[in-house]
Amino acid sequence: MLRRFILSLRYTLRRHAPSAPRRQVGAIPYAVIDGKVAVLLVTSRRTGRWIFPKGSLIDGLTPAEAAAREAFEEAGVEGEIAAAPLGAYSGYKRRGLRPLPIEVDLYPLRVATQHEDWPEKNERRRHWASLTEARKLLAEPRLVELALMLRGQQ
Repeated sequence: MLRRFILSLRYTLRRHAPSAPRRQVGAIPYAVIDGKVAVLLVTSRRTGRWIFPKGSLIDGLTPAEAAAREAFEEAGVEGEIAAAPLGAYSGYKRRGLRPLPIEVDLYPLRVATQHEDWPEKNERRRHWASLTEARKLLAEPRLVELALMLRGQQ
């Protein structure tokens, strides 16, 4: 009986061993208003917490282009996306009960157009926030650090 339990435990641990993080991309949509940076936050679908738009890499698009596409789909904005990421953060994405590790590269996106209708309008809320307000709304400290890196934008 004990042997069967140990074999079952080994199988379970091996099956649920941590995997290498999946690469994802995201955008930090921003605008400069009266000389100050504002960022556009969206809610996550599952928990409703404030985040930046993010998603998987897309075949046929560069990582920056895929990040811009996520910004359009999740927040309804378009603009000039940087060619290089501002930085990255680590987290987890839930697939059923199982958390999957992710590593997300975030690209600054200077917003030029904000659409009233967008693909995920009925699934998310969006909110423009000053960097001070974003610091309070973002639950992930690394997202705050990356947003604050935009301070010097003009």
